[in-house]
Amino acid sequence: MPAQNAAGRPFHNEAERLARWKAVEMPFHSSGLSARERQLVEKLVEACRLLDGVFWRQSDLGGLALYQGTRDQTLKDLLGVMGSRWDLVDQNQPFIGEALMPPGHALYPDDLTRARLEQYLQKHPEDRAAIYNPYTVVKWQGDRLVAVPYHEEYKQFLDPMAKALRDAAALSGDAAFAGFLRMRAGALLTDDYYQSDLAWLDLKDPKFDAIFAPYETYLDDLLGVKTSYGASILIRNEAESRKLALYQKYVPDIQDALPLGGADRPSKRGRATPMEVMDAPYRAGDLRYGYQAVADNLPNDPRVHQEKGSKKIFFKNFMDARVANIILPIAKKMMQPSQAEKVSAEGYLTGTVLHEIAHGLGPSFARKDGKQVDIREALGPVSSGLEEAKADAVGMFGLAWLAEHGALPKDRLEEYYASFVADFFRALRFGTGEAHGRAEMMEFNYLLEQRALARADGRYAIDYARMPAALAQLSRELLETEATGDRARAEGWFARYDKMPVELKSALAATADIPVDIRPIFSFPDQ
Repeated sequence: MPAQNAAGRPFHNEAERLARWKAVEMPFHSSGLSARERQLVEKLVEACRLLDGVFWRQSDLGGLALYQGTRDQTLKDLLGVMGSRWDLVDQNQPFIGEALMPPGHALYPDDLTRARLEQYLQKHPEDRAAIYNPYTVVKWQGDRLVAVPYHEEYKQFLDPMAKALRDAAALSGDAAFAGFLRMRAGALLTDDYYQSDLAWLDLKDPKFDAIFAPYETYLDDLLGVKTSYGASILIRNEAESRKLALYQKYVPDIQDALPLGGADRPSKRGRATPMEVMDAPYRAGDLRYGYQAVADNLPNDPRVHQEKGSKKIFFKNFMDARVANIILPIAKKMMQPSQAEKVSAEGYLTGTVLHEIAHGLGPSFARKDGKQVDIREALGPVSSGLEEAKADAVGMFGLAWLAEHGALPKDRLEEYYASFVADFFRALRFGTGEAHGRAEMMEFNYLLEQRALARADGRYAIDYARMPAALAQLSRELLETEATGDRARAEGWFARYDKMPVELKSALAATADIPVDIRPIFSFPDQ
């Protein structure tokens, strides 16, 4: 849905676009930390600032020049929300200048299309592995494409970044966390994150933690494989973290119960499923711009999933801000009153927990021509949206399974479903140019078709009886698509369901006074 102002008209200036993002302070509470621990956090912030410079160079070098040079504070703030010159909730339209967003941002030449690349690879199959490598920047060198490793392309930032992580390690009183930071510093200089990812999963209830790597592929709409750098400093919320033990216990059982053949759902028994509720006092890179993640499931390397598992992180301060400023207000406008009243912070947290668990469920690889293939490579650019939809559907499938088996109270299922649907209306305002919005548009239309959702009197209502079966059927479709790596099936599915109904567009126009998302204001000044 093209972005609109409160009057329902297209945006005409940066101030109107910026007004959609509510500035929310994310304070750094240092009173309970020692002087040494505060120094540790400062060193991690230093590393994050350097990482942010790399992300800009992956996203939009021209936008970075504007960001650094403009005296227009509104424009600077808007660039600081988007991480580029393109509006992430207005179908990636430029909000300054006329240059269209390249599908691969700055990770590929601007003139490179997928069709042209495939033609090139037919002539030069020996270049395929390097070009598809998640950690290379692709460039023209004469009439040949060359793939430059990240650790070479961004060396001027990665060397001091690694030093800052090592300095932080020297300040840590947690030997395991210090060891991880040193390993991650080495990984930045080699693009080999495997061993440090394993060490990260071995951390036991750390007081401090950090996401710090090129993990996600949201910038790559050309091949869907190139990773972008993202970082977050994390400080443990002990009381909330203890509550997650329930979910950890049942992860293998939910995997075994999935509507998918046994060969495509490898056992999770004996695999690590660490979960942390953390506050994030500072973010950088792809965790800072655009969509503000309230949770994450990492790493994405299927080898790590097979060897150890994955870590689920819930950003408590970001989640609280989203529920208070967006979820609850939008539910009141979009849902029937009796169902809107059931939407809750705890219901939203429960659904988010299951969503992140579901990212680690299902197939680890796609089956293509008798070989194991990375799912992202097999499905291409649609993979990010399909994976987000899979996590939604399979997460709610798992939630229903937990209620059926007495692990969650059945009498709260309506609260969980209402909170799940309320989040649709938040994400749908991002439009289908963003992976989460693309996923939830498809899910929404599918649930309408299955009559698990319906519109009445200008608002939407849930058919609680139909919802479990509809989500189970959707889970099967998405899991099978990932397992088979069937790109045509994935693209056809989204083509069928990713159009916004006129009625929904009209209804969402009434939410224009509610922020699209938060704009975090950190205690640490940008440099």
